[in-house]
Amino acid sequence: MLVLCVETTCDETAAAIVDDAYQVRASVVASQHELHERFGGVVPELASRAHLERLLPVIDEALRQAGVVLAEIDAIAVANTPGLAGSLLVGLSAAKALAVAVDKPLATVNHVEAHIFACRIAAGRDIFPCIGLVASGGHTSLYEVRDPLDFRRLGGTLDDAAGEAFDKVASLLGLAYPGGPAIAAAAEGGNPRAYQLPRSFRGDPTRLDFSFSGLKTAVRYLLHPPSGPPRPALSPRELADLAASFQEAVVDVLVEKSLAALTQTGLSRLAVGGGVAANARLRERLAAETAAAGAQLLLAPLELSTDNAVMGALAIERLRAGLAAPLDAEVAPTLRLPRRAD
Repeated sequence: MLVLCVETTCDETAAAIVDDAYQVRASVVASQHELHERFGGVVPELASRAHLERLLPVIDEALRQAGVVLAEIDAIAVANTPGLAGSLLVGLSAAKALAVAVDKPLATVNHVEAHIFACRIAAGRDIFPCIGLVASGGHTSLYEVRDPLDFRRLGGTLDDAAGEAFDKVASLLGLAYPGGPAIAAAAEGGNPRAYQLPRSFRGDPTRLDFSFSGLKTAVRYLLHPPSGPPRPALSPRELADLAASFQEAVVDVLVEKSLAALTQTGLSRLAVGGGVAANARLRERLAAETAAAGAQLLLAPLELSTDNAVMGALAIERLRAGLAAPLDAEVAPTLRLPRRAD
């Protein structure tokens, strides 16, 4: 089985061709960073228009790389939830049209679940059951994953996602967009304990939620106190220290809550995906602390951590289970997964 996977949930236009042994035949990603950089974040209307312009050329390139024609594709997969409404509509509309054109089944996937499934593809073997941590620009959540089609939410962010906090703090520090790589670069050589920043819900192993808005506000008040004279511009050393301190605060919380989820469920595998999973400090800490806890860590490789279409191969599991999508399938910009039953 050859599946053409389409990804347009946010600001990456991507297509991939994956077979039913999860071998990646082609993967193409067209980034929109240059479109959104001057705004310091993704502008939904610009993202939608860019998907319209880029999607068919990206699909054509994926077919060329795989050495196949559209008629040889056995199914069309597309992420239809969650994401930006306009961006999702572009991808779903294109996938429906292609499915009709070649008379092949359509499968829809959950973008967040697909981030965890990227770890399965990279591992080349079954990784379930596991705890799944998704940390990205739009999502920070923990899941108990019993099998590829059974995701149960354990907790998630109550406000900003981790990646969103990186972007906003990078803007406060005068750094480039996207904020994750910019802060990681600025933090090199910095002292991660130079500034005492908040870590919400830390120390409560029973609560698996996240909150990063207070951390973002703490950085803002360090730079622009709510009263008194404005703070002088940061020196290069101060900038490095503050970037490192912010990054460490985010990493502390993500690592602690992930380990708490393993303890609560009795599981011994942690799979981590999403754009923030590309952060070198987070990967380093997760590797050290899961090893110390006797748990197995499964990290999506860098190219499968940020948004991509390869992870849409989760659709193969849905097709095997007889869960093809109808042609009147709709987008769902927001989606709340049920929490695990106690």
